[in-house]
Amino acid sequence: MISQSNYIPWKGYFDMIASVDVFVVYDEVQYTKNDWRNRNLIKTKNELQWLTIPVKQESLSQTICETEVFNTNWKKKHIGSLQSNYGKALFFKEFKERIFKIYELSSTSLSEINLRFIKEICAILEIDTRIIDSRSLNLSGDKQQRLVQACQKLNADTYLSGPAAKSYIDEDFFASNQIKLEWMDYSGYKTYNQLHPPFKHEVSIIDLIFNEGANAKKFLKSYFE
Repeated sequence: MISQSNYIPWKGYFDMIASVDVFVVYDEVQYTKNDWRNRNLIKTKNELQWLTIPVKQESLSQTICETEVFNTNWKKKHIGSLQSNYGKALFFKEFKERIFKIYELSSTSLSEINLRFIKEICAILEIDTRIIDSRSLNLSGDKQQRLVQACQKLNADTYLSGPAAKSYIDEDFFASNQIKLEWMDYSGYKTYNQLHPPFKHEVSIIDLIFNEGANAKKFLKSYFE
């Protein structure tokens, strides 16, 4: 699996990580504004709310791994939002320190911040998939060639892709390189004990962890595979 880093992603993102042996963080691509790279959703008593990391976008060609955080005020704001909206969640007290300590680490790199959250949440969910930076693979060529090249360098014979990539992935190209292509299915997730109905699936994994604690992993489809 190869994907861009996201800020405290939703459960489907971690389901993808749990479903593969190696997860490649591919932040060498263009940073896209108003996307999941620097923001995500949490549940409040009134509606869904964005938590957004302010970043500097100095050019349209700027990559995710070149993207820097604009200031540090966002950390206090995000912690406050999590505290006020999840303070009454059943497992908030048990897991808040593990989440909040990540905000204390100093870094202005969006990629580094995202990866720290991703790795800590993987630990909470007991996901032991190997996570690597695409830059260590020295990939070249167009989008299709880089994906296949990554598989070849990692000795992978199967590639799991998110469903959105169906619009551009050339299945024949993968087949010609003896790589089996599989598609992630995000349907059929179970609901859990979420605060403030109605239930919403598309929120950050933080929502699941604070509401279900150590049982959070049981709401990933990969847990039952």
